[in-house]
Amino acid sequence: MPLTFRKSFRILPGVRLNINKRSWSITTGGSSGPRHTHSSTGRRTTSMDLPGPFGWRRTRSAGRR
Repeated sequence: MPLTFRKSFRILPGVRLNINKRSWSITTGGSSGPRHTHSSTGRRTTSMDLPGPFGWRRTRSAGRR
């Protein structure tokens, strides 16, 4: 099993800075409502928790289709 590095910091209420081995990202939004993540690699993700065991996610990558 490979070792991984990941760290998350809360910089403001509702704003998190996430750092891993290859990139960093900013996540905005709280536990209720949608969350938006913008990564240094150009990936943008919008996700939302739905009632029960359901969730919704939409991911877009910059420069790729």
